[in-house]
Amino acid sequence: MDQLKRMAVFAEVVAAGSLSAAARQLRMTPSAVSQHLRQLEQALGLALLHRSTRKLALTEAGERFHAGCAAMVAAARSAEQALARLRDEPEGELRLAAPIGFGSLLARVLAPLRSHPRLTLHLLLDDAVVDLIAQRVDVALRVGALADSSLVARKLGGIARQLCASPAYLAERGWPEQPQELLRHDWVGSRPQSPGVDLLELQGPGGERQALRLQGRVQANQVSALHALCVAGWGIGLAVSEDDCQALADGRLLPVLPGWRLEDLPVHAVTLRRGEQPAKVRHALDLLADYFSGAGAQLRAAP
Repeated sequence: MDQLKRMAVFAEVVAAGSLSAAARQLRMTPSAVSQHLRQLEQALGLALLHRSTRKLALTEAGERFHAGCAAMVAAARSAEQALARLRDEPEGELRLAAPIGFGSLLARVLAPLRSHPRLTLHLLLDDAVVDLIAQRVDVALRVGALADSSLVARKLGGIARQLCASPAYLAERGWPEQPQELLRHDWVGSRPQSPGVDLLELQGPGGERQALRLQGRVQANQVSALHALCVAGWGIGLAVSEDDCQALADGRLLPVLPGWRLEDLPVHAVTLRRGEQPAKVRHALDLLADYFSGAGAQLRAAP
């Protein structure tokens, strides 16, 4: 590494035209610059410069050696500039992992990133947990409680949940008026950590709380499938997705027990490390945080 530094000093001396000018550029003393040159010539076994009190001139060996040294310095500066652009301006490939149901949401929320022509976007949509290292993921969105891990998590906000069912199901089976009545209804849903059973903790209009364990009549591990089952009348489920929001707005789903609420599902952005992030990651995180910090109220307002 010392040799590389001496080569860089030699290239700067040639570019500056004198030891004193190179010393000013490198923020070194002229004697330190001169020492680097002597050590470089000793290591090479050849003189690189003819020195006089008025000027410097390259020897034949110096002319041949200078081209490689100058190219090395130029490559190092180019590498620094590339990293500076990556730090200051979104560019390169942004790899973002999220559950399948987030596809249309991300397309809209990340739309401002289109204004950066050097940036490309790669969405990895999977309801299973994605390995950030193996898939080279910059940011992963995780919904719900996080498992302990070495990953760095930033809470972005929450997603509201609303009990709902199709008009046809409610016309056939009736409307529950209290949470306990849900036990007599068909339930749509499941969670990976507890297949077939959902634990619901509801808070009533007067602050009262009630916890229920609901056995699913139908189960699915994807939000899009749960939405389709609920709209098709298989039972009561939880509205959490944009599709659910739209179905509540146009009447294909109806809110059940609207006076009772569930805690919002937390949404976290997970990255591999702390500290400074490239501009592409910082911009994406800011856009996602702006959206999810206000998303909790949107679903409840939809009906």
